[in-house]
Amino acid sequence: MTGFDALLLLSFGGPEGPEQVMPFLENVTRGRGIPRERLESVAEHYLHFGGVSPINGINRDLIAAIEAELAHRGTELPVYFGNRNWEPYIEDTVAAMRDNGIRRAAVFSTSAWGGYSGCTQYQEDIARGRAAAGPDAPELVKLRQYFDHPLLVEMFADAIREAAATLPEELRDHARLVFTAHSIPLRAASRCGPDLYERQVGYTAGLVAAAAGYREYDQVWQSRSGPPQVPWLEPDVGDHLDVLAGNGTRAVIVCPVGFVADHIEVVWDLDSELAEQAAEAGIAFARATTPNAQPRFAQLAVDLLDEVRHGRAPLRVSGSEPVPGYGSSVNGALCTPSCGV
Repeated sequence: MTGFDALLLLSFGGPEGPEQVMPFLENVTRGRGIPRERLESVAEHYLHFGGVSPINGINRDLIAAIEAELAHRGTELPVYFGNRNWEPYIEDTVAAMRDNGIRRAAVFSTSAWGGYSGCTQYQEDIARGRAAAGPDAPELVKLRQYFDHPLLVEMFADAIREAAATLPEELRDHARLVFTAHSIPLRAASRCGPDLYERQVGYTAGLVAAAAGYREYDQVWQSRSGPPQVPWLEPDVGDHLDVLAGNGTRAVIVCPVGFVADHIEVVWDLDSELAEQAAEAGIAFARATTPNAQPRFAQLAVDLLDEVRHGRAPLRVSGSEPVPGYGSSVNGALCTPSCGV
């Protein structure tokens, strides 16, 4: 058995009031040269919801669910919460862990993916938090990527079926299934793997579609940012919806498979902007839910912990064309600082 004396949930962070929106966005975009006007435009998305991102509340609920799952399995382990871009900051959380006598903790991140943004950047967060806490900082071990965990596949497949049931009955059997994930610059995509993130998302989409009973589906991208001259992963979900409308599609089910929780990119970009675009095109629209704080997501987190603590074989769904040869992306190994480089 490999011992831990705590679990840290590491996430992106989000504002929890109107006065926090701009400071949060400045944290997210620091060093990227994003014009103030662009930040003010994005801020309006948050202000539409009272300046509150859903992500922190969801993560607190997820922590409660993880604590319940740990107790159900007979494990007493404190669960801490740290963020990259907003309170509670990872630096403050690691310092609190140090002060509480934590020596070694597992880290579960709210990203299922490899690549820089999905994995390596969280490793950088861990290193920054430990450096700030000083020589007595606890050891922090990031658990593996979980894009092919059976519970993740199951949750999204169930969500698709539930979304389909909300469509008019006469359209359900003909609805087009569309998977979305956050776009990234092509340069970043090619550097990691190469194309590790893109391949993992496509792999998971195929697993979920099969589990939900769909042979045909589309994989697209959303929420790109940055200068328009910089190429990002395409097609964009909005552009793709225009194509579907031109082809006579009457109903779509959108599954944000790239997100494990309702970020603002889900509740604004999809539930507001894309849903409005679909309505204007005369397309019935349904959006599959993300795992959020479901008990099954908590079970998944504790499964990853137990794989390490008890030396258990990783739980994985094997597709017909597995993502080839990317170390921790397929063999259940712990993430290493170089796994997304």
